[in-house]
Amino acid sequence: MSTGPGADSAPAPKHPTHPAPDPASPVTTGRTRGGTFRSLKVRNYRLFATGAMISNTGTWMSRIAQDWLVLSITGSSTAVGITTALQFLPMLLFGLYGGVLADRCPRRRLLLFTQTALGLCGLALAALTLSGHVQVWHVYLIAFLLGMVTVVDNPTRQVFVNEMVGPKDLRNAVSLNSANFQSARLVGPAVAGVLITAVGSGWAFLINGLSFAAPIIGLLLMRTSELHKVERAPRGKGQLREGLRYVAGNPDLIWPIVLVGFIGTFGFNFPIWLSAFADDVFHAGPGTYGLLNTLIAIGSVTGALLAARRVVARRRLLVGAALMFGVLEMVAAATPYFWLFAALMVPIGIFSLTFNVTANSSVQLATDPAMRGRVMSLFMMVFVGGTPIGGPLVGWLTDTCGARIGFAAGGLISAAAAGTVGLLLVRAGGLRVKLDLRRGHPRVVFVPRTPEEKPLAATA
Repeated sequence: MSTGPGADSAPAPKHPTHPAPDPASPVTTGRTRGGTFRSLKVRNYRLFATGAMISNTGTWMSRIAQDWLVLSITGSSTAVGITTALQFLPMLLFGLYGGVLADRCPRRRLLLFTQTALGLCGLALAALTLSGHVQVWHVYLIAFLLGMVTVVDNPTRQVFVNEMVGPKDLRNAVSLNSANFQSARLVGPAVAGVLITAVGSGWAFLINGLSFAAPIIGLLLMRTSELHKVERAPRGKGQLREGLRYVAGNPDLIWPIVLVGFIGTFGFNFPIWLSAFADDVFHAGPGTYGLLNTLIAIGSVTGALLAARRVVARRRLLVGAALMFGVLEMVAAATPYFWLFAALMVPIGIFSLTFNVTANSSVQLATDPAMRGRVMSLFMMVFVGGTPIGGPLVGWLTDTCGARIGFAAGGLISAAAAGTVGLLLVRAGGLRVKLDLRRGHPRVVFVPRTPEEKPLAATA
């Protein structure tokens, strides 16, 4: 276990026996003092957040430019889905290996390598586009290379947050990371829309490549003596299987990860849906596509900042946010008016980030620090690694049946997954749902099952 200032006060044993989860119980706690931005009091985290804000803005510019470039070359939503799938396919294939590296190696050093590689990929795509030689297979190849780097970068960034701020402020820092990423989404798509219209996609790719200098400088300026000490996993055989067994035996981990997998695969395909709505349904251009992304970002920033203030998160919040996210996607898919469709992007962003932050922080805090890299690599693998499956399917459905059917299908699957996982959590916690009608204020409550109601195996 960790012996430095970042050590958990009560670390879990290597192979703990976990109680069944209680859907009504808190999954995360933290100190109340310090406010929404308390993690920014840590110098190393301030450097990390500043660099991330700049590179995230470039990343969002590049995403919008990439999607629109592929759509303009091919005229196909399926091609946009393939591009997205190729970017996330490496996470599906190799994601757990990235977690092993994150547990074994110095994370700051790994991040210096990955951020440099991501910047070089951006500059390569900029050179191809600005020179006029870009073809769709070039975009596919660079998307795949970006995915390969992300295999290591994603879990390393997730667990490096704990080294900077320690476990007590982990939830707050995760929330601020999400707010940071989504704040960049406010600026990036809008700037990308203007650049694409005025001078083409190549300049957006160039700015993205250069933006990675900021996180690299931030990492170099960090005071390593102020990082919280963490236990490194030694080299050894069977570490992937050990991580999978650890997650499978812990209900606090397995059910949030299952729900994240469904929603990440089928509910977060916004590049496909929004580009199709902007082009085919509302007959608009890249500026409208950028506007829709910006409105989602406004909601996402709001959701992330609300999560940063929250000290206790419950599993009912996790499931409820996922359910509302799916329902709102279905409502947006059915609306005939652009102004209403655009307005719905804000609450969709709020509930998507509430769900994402709650799942991320609760999984990290429920994990033994020595296993955190592997657990978070599995988390990210199912969250973004499902895109190679969901992206082409959703793209094909959108091309074949229309943008409205594609969007509604993603929302329906997300809502159904949330309801199913919620019922499984209730059952696993030895509880049942009861409608309380006292005092004329009906509400749903969770009550313990009676011995007669419990499954035979549970009472044996």
